[in-house]
Amino acid sequence: MIDKIRMAELTSEEARQNLTGDAVVLLPMGSLEDQGIHAPMGDYLAADLMAVEIAKAARADGVATFVAPVIPFGGRDYFDSSHGGISISHTTLCGILDDMFACLNRHGIRKLMIVNGHGGNVPAITEVALRWRQKAGLFVPSMYLWQVAYGELPTLIGADKAAKSSGHGGDPLTSVGLHFYPDLLRPDLVRAAPEGAVIKGLPISGFSTITYDGAKIQVPIEALEATETGAYGCDPTLCSVETGEVLVKRLATIGAGLVRDHVAKGLHD
Repeated sequence: MIDKIRMAELTSEEARQNLTGDAVVLLPMGSLEDQGIHAPMGDYLAADLMAVEIAKAARADGVATFVAPVIPFGGRDYFDSSHGGISISHTTLCGILDDMFACLNRHGIRKLMIVNGHGGNVPAITEVALRWRQKAGLFVPSMYLWQVAYGELPTLIGADKAAKSSGHGGDPLTSVGLHFYPDLLRPDLVRAAPEGAVIKGLPISGFSTITYDGAKIQVPIEALEATETGAYGCDPTLCSVETGEVLVKRLATIGAGLVRDHVAKGLHD
């Protein structure tokens, strides 16, 4: 098996020899948005590096696994208010995924898995994956990293700490960032998320909800109206490189296991 993992680093001849019908290709994607005033905006950096970790672990199990170039811009949502952020429309994101699937499928590369780092990408992923299953028999799973991480954190660091540290701008992404690229974070800016935001006289209870009479109601608000620091519902001061290390290891284990046990065997109709 060739040592190169990233598709972009393969020569055309290496691609012909290695990107065969037996190869698994991971498609990482994320966003460029406010991740907290202490963290780099590009969470796609973490998604890309997690895809490489998953590929390394899958290769250790004997599966030829490669990582496609990351999609750095996320689907547009309430984080469009992020200063300097770049997001793309649902239609554009679907078009990019459609074209990537089409190119790979044309060359017989059908064992695919998405490694996603942004909630705003989920609708596009769902639409495109369903369309390609229906028209070409592809069955492409998507590992939404941070959704998986939220479920794993209570076991890894304890339920009480996980409940306090988990949230936008906190765990899992801040701890993962401390593990992957500590030099890009600003520890001097880390502080607990602000509370008590109100809009139109109603308490904000999430990035797209307010609370009325005990019920959560969807409203058209933007992230900056919910929190001025990018962090919401968590205490980023509790994040740590140690948490990032164990979480990255666990996510790599889950991702590589899915690749080994299912994707590599051909999840298509």
